[in-house]
Amino acid sequence: MHKNLINGEWLDGPAVSRNVNPSDTRDLIGEYAQADAHQAELAISAAAAAFPAWSLSTPQQRFDILDAVGTEILARRAELGDLLAREEGKTLPEAIGEVVRAGNIFKFFAGEALRPGGESLPSVRPGVGVEVTREPLGVVGLITPWNFPIAIPAWKIAPALAWGNCVVFKPADLVPGSAWALAEILSRSGLPAGVFNLVMGRGSVVGEKLLHDPRVAAISFTGSVATGQKVAAAAVARMAKFQLEMGGKNPMVVLDDADLGVAVNAAVNSGFFSTGQRCTASSRLIVTEGIHDRFVAAMVEKMKALKVDDARKAGTDIGPVVDASQLGQDVDYIGIARAEGGRLAQGGERLEHNADGAPGFYLTPALITDTTAAMRINREEVFGPVVSVIRARDYDEALHLANDTPFGLSAGIATTSLKHATHFKRHSQAGMVMVNLPTAGVDYHVPFGGRKGSSYGPREQGRHAAEFYTTVKTAYTQA
Repeated sequence: MHKNLINGEWLDGPAVSRNVNPSDTRDLIGEYAQADAHQAELAISAAAAAFPAWSLSTPQQRFDILDAVGTEILARRAELGDLLAREEGKTLPEAIGEVVRAGNIFKFFAGEALRPGGESLPSVRPGVGVEVTREPLGVVGLITPWNFPIAIPAWKIAPALAWGNCVVFKPADLVPGSAWALAEILSRSGLPAGVFNLVMGRGSVVGEKLLHDPRVAAISFTGSVATGQKVAAAAVARMAKFQLEMGGKNPMVVLDDADLGVAVNAAVNSGFFSTGQRCTASSRLIVTEGIHDRFVAAMVEKMKALKVDDARKAGTDIGPVVDASQLGQDVDYIGIARAEGGRLAQGGERLEHNADGAPGFYLTPALITDTTAAMRINREEVFGPVVSVIRARDYDEALHLANDTPFGLSAGIATTSLKHATHFKRHSQAGMVMVNLPTAGVDYHVPFGGRKGSSYGPREQGRHAAEFYTTVKTAYTQA
């Protein structure tokens, strides 16, 4: 039994969830405690009680703790990566890469704890000095999704602690293993009791408590658009600070002058790696007429060579979908796209078993051509290995189609034209833009976030994270 961590103690919950391997549904990873509203209340109380002392902790203390956490994560990358691949379904190399990213995030924010910054300015009035500083908010509630079960918790927890906040962390109910392993490392890091609390459980129970408790000064949420809107409404109602990272329907534009190999590799990586279960995945490929047919043919050939199998097996390119519900959604959207006139050019086959005969949630990557911008496959997030192709006349139409979406997280372009690359970087309505690169690869030390329906509030990651996890104070002194 994996327990919740509340006020420095590991506590059973009133219910239990079973963590099952999507590569082999016969494999039970473990059982994890499910908190109720009372335990969520205890966690918030513990964090509130710990905040006065922790908010005044020294930068050196915070550096030492966060750096030690990052060091242990990196030292255990193979073990933690295996757990991540086993519970979430991304391939082992991808899972280990995510663990390394989490370790580097903790080390980055350890450094930020030593660089809080500030300004000392002269006043417009004689004899008066002005100091501008940043201070922690208090208790922050962190709600994370299942698709990056250690990296996204890391990029919320590390800055929250680095700048002196106390944390109540509710991970995704579907994949609690990596979150619990991270919490266990934090529990031995030297943090005072109550500074960090892990409360696993249903969003309708634990999440609701975090949203409505007046002692929770801020909420950082990554997940679905519908839930994000609920978070926003609850936070606004009591004037709490909130940060949202939600959906994406990310475009990758492929122009006639693109290097075909570069374009195909970027599109396959963006659309299908991590089983397409990334908010930054390129699920819309917008391809100009002169290269369209060659590009589609090359995509099909590349996709035929992709190996779909157990996430932890050497040589696997695409692991399973995370669970039966997500698999059903993926298959449904393929059917919807075909019913609206799209052509299934490759893949989209449900596999009941992997190569070893183990039952799992497998789907061969699907490429759907002959689609239009108005189709649901190009308007709604699927969140699986399902990619559509839209034909465009030229760059101008491709740019228009790329921006014709309620989302605005990530966008890419494949081109050898400096003119078009420069124009696209400026005019793409997305928070992150990639040129001749997959849309899904981002660095840990720079801002992450989008526009329109994808994101709300200050950016995550990098030094920009201070905008959310701190508040600015201006102090005046007369000599």
